[in-house]
Amino acid sequence: MSEDLKGKVALITGANKGIGYEIARQLGSRGATVLIASRDIRRGEEAANKLRLNQIDARSVQLDVIDQKTIDSTSEQIESEFGKLDILVNNAGIISEGDRLPPSQVDIETLRHTYETNVFGVFAVTKALLPLLKKSKAGRIVNLSSGLGSLTQNSDPNYEFTDFKYLAYTALPAIMQYSFLLAPPLLSSLSAFRTYLIAAGSAVTHQRQQ
Repeated sequence: MSEDLKGKVALITGANKGIGYEIARQLGSRGATVLIASRDIRRGEEAANKLRLNQIDARSVQLDVIDQKTIDSTSEQIESEFGKLDILVNNAGIISEGDRLPPSQVDIETLRHTYETNVFGVFAVTKALLPLLKKSKAGRIVNLSSGLGSLTQNSDPNYEFTDFKYLAYTALPAIMQYSFLLAPPLLSSLSAFRTYLIAAGSAVTHQRQQ
């Protein structure tokens, strides 16, 4: 096992399955302590148990990105147990069933519901955990995005996913802008701090549908 992340603490939202779980597995296999953040603590613990069977230091925490109480509780728990956070991966996200309609038929509640998780949730979790990230020698924030949020790709009639016109889900440019604006002030005071915006690409997942 490569241990280049030994001593690092990483929290991944929505990590009990799918892309979040795989990110946790890979960070853990490199020596990091991974915190499996999920709304359902039982499912989070099941995921952590599977990782521990592979000699990964994995622990579950209950965190719902739209519930400030769980966000604050997680922040306090990390502060108490580790005193810092080295890596935050904002992975949790949803595609609402109502978002599968043509954009002209999507209702306002679908937009609000999706934005609450995919945009405001990222902001709330990052804001709460930023003080702990600043205590790391080289803090990292990783925000997951998608090519579906690209204006350039969506305007290309030959884009392979041109038929996927999810109005609410493609609010991802808001996360892109947040990532870009967040970075400069942090870099000016913490030279080793980094923020990343990544797209995982096409992957088979159990995307939440609500």
